[in-house]
Amino acid sequence: MTNAVRSPLHRLSEACSARVAASWFSLASFVVVVVNAVALGLETYDPVVAVAGSVLRGIEYLCLACFVLELLLRFGAHLRAPVGFFLDRWNVFDLLIVTAPLLPGVRENVTILRLLRLARIVRAFRLFPSLRVILVGIRRSLPGLGSFLLVTVLLLYGYAMLGWMLFGAAYPDRYGTVGQAMLTLFLLLSLDGITDTLQAGRTVTDWAVLYYVSYMVAACYLLTNLLIGVVLNALQEAHQDERAAAERTGRPGVLDELDEPSVREQLARVQAIITDLERRLPEIDQGAAERTAMARGPVGSGSGSRR
Repeated sequence: MTNAVRSPLHRLSEACSARVAASWFSLASFVVVVVNAVALGLETYDPVVAVAGSVLRGIEYLCLACFVLELLLRFGAHLRAPVGFFLDRWNVFDLLIVTAPLLPGVRENVTILRLLRLARIVRAFRLFPSLRVILVGIRRSLPGLGSFLLVTVLLLYGYAMLGWMLFGAAYPDRYGTVGQAMLTLFLLLSLDGITDTLQAGRTVTDWAVLYYVSYMVAACYLLTNLLIGVVLNALQEAHQDERAAAERTGRPGVLDELDEPSVREQLARVQAIITDLERRLPEIDQGAAERTAMARGPVGSGSGSRR
């Protein structure tokens, strides 16, 4: 009796698992996310809403039905162990953003409903391993980014105090207080207008050159490279974790997508190619010179004999 009852559940779970693991399933889910995002963007245009408002609402309900169907299929893949569905945080996230508009107090609030619809766009990250790696890498880099922001604030504060002492009297609108000076220096992190700022500072004091050059080196170059290093390290760790999870679960197609070389590996390959070309360049030039000399030799001798 137990086997007869469990057998249909097993078959249903296997059928749902096969559809969830299929490559077309992720692509179809991504298309629904894109359609939902486009419909949400079109609702910001009043003329479009006036003409096709009912069509946009129909698209919204259709996308919602697709999301519910996707959740049912994912839950069906865990019928033999339903707890596994809730252990996946992506499933919990999808369940919240799909069912939250049905809750009292939420469905009456238009702003919250639009925010929930906007949150559905984030679902695109769960559909492809490469996008998940980026999102997990960003999350992993948050502790390092906290330390980076602390160093940045301390550096900006120190240079803001120096800027207040040097340019506070001449430019009170930009360096009149330490807060205004920090805002000015923060805007200079992009190096936009640094030439005009440097020229204006030189009219006040000759120390402006040392002040702004040291600030560019410390803040714009060193801090930027530090930030890139933190993010790349987090992305590399996220890539390794995603690959290990794919190997444990045996998800088809995931390993092939994760086999793409990382940014560091690509840069290392480019550097190796450039180094090899630089090493072989003298040999190539020498070989070309020898071939040119050999090609000119018979011509010169032939012309001498005719003379």
